[in-house]
Amino acid sequence: MEQSPYPVVRLNPKGDARAIRHGFPWVYANEVVTDRRTKGLTAGTIAILEDAERRPMGLVAVNTASKIFCRMLSRDVDVPVDAAWFEGMIRSALQHRETLYTEPNYRLVHAEADRMPGVIIDRFGDVAVVQPNAAWADVMIETLVDALVKVTGVSTVIMNGTGRARTLEGLEETTIVMRGNAPTAPIPVQMNGATYMADVMGGQKTGIFFDQRPNHAFAASLAKDARVLDVFSHVGGFGLAALANGAASVLAVDGSAPALALAEAGAAEMGVSDKFETRKGDAFATLEALAEEGAQFDVVICDPPAFAPGRKSLDAGLRAYERVARLAASLVKEGGYLGVCSCSHAADLTKFRNASARGIGRAGRRSQVIYTGFAGPDHPLLPHLAETGYLKAVFFRL
Repeated sequence: MEQSPYPVVRLNPKGDARAIRHGFPWVYANEVVTDRRTKGLTAGTIAILEDAERRPMGLVAVNTASKIFCRMLSRDVDVPVDAAWFEGMIRSALQHRETLYTEPNYRLVHAEADRMPGVIIDRFGDVAVVQPNAAWADVMIETLVDALVKVTGVSTVIMNGTGRARTLEGLEETTIVMRGNAPTAPIPVQMNGATYMADVMGGQKTGIFFDQRPNHAFAASLAKDARVLDVFSHVGGFGLAALANGAASVLAVDGSAPALALAEAGAAEMGVSDKFETRKGDAFATLEALAEEGAQFDVVICDPPAFAPGRKSLDAGLRAYERVARLAASLVKEGGYLGVCSCSHAADLTKFRNASARGIGRAGRRSQVIYTGFAGPDHPLLPHLAETGYLKAVFFRL
């Protein structure tokens, strides 16, 4: 028999082989036999994973510096992880997105759910932004980018190597233009009838959040002729969608001046600047100030950053979500609507919804839940991995 080119890593008796066989994509450091040979593997090495009885389970990417010691790449231990493999993964992901959308603006690859662990690729027409948030993808970035260009035909590829995920993998932060030329201006992106301006070089994450697309659409359905408050607005996600559906006015609140400038540019592109106002400041302080001013809105949406990025911060995060809902509820007219969102995977839907309902109750308001939303279908959920189902949006009628 021909010897495999891949080294072997093995589960110890405590390793959960059943979960991995059923689809769980990670092996933690305490589940692996970490002898001198295994500890010496370079971060990003492709290896064969065996169970404690030395039966092959699949190909994995190894990072001895991470708590996630192995990430599953393929159940087939004989498949070469090469250009053809990347092309196949990207082609499969592209087929799904082209089924969903007529315009090439979407999340093209959603990490483990698209069988490319730790890899995020967002597409903005002819530009793609790649986040290689796992060591193996960082090592193979050139092969990945070549495959991306070949399959999609994009002319510009930017590697956005920043963020908490890379830090946890022990990777350096860097942003590099891998192919083509860096855009000299924000890229206009059309969604739900609105125009968003994506700064793919200096903006947050890849420049825009495609995941909220269906929730933007629902909020917009409530907003015709309405006065709308969009808190933690970033580049105007909910507010611009509301204006596209005939909102009377929108006030967008965010702590980032560059993000608000992009939101204003989007409103100008849409021809609705006269109905769009921004306010820079801390969201909690601004909500309190608006209440003191006696402000009232027909629709209020709050889409904060992850207050509970992990289990250790869950209790504090839930208190923060409760506070957001309490402060926001006081600004909603009788019979109006409050939408609250969470991108914290540690706070599941029930915990998040309950915290929000407590906040509404503490504001002296009664509520009905009218809508529960999640990330759009270009952000598929891997049933075995809670982290892929991070986004929740709950809308209440008060």
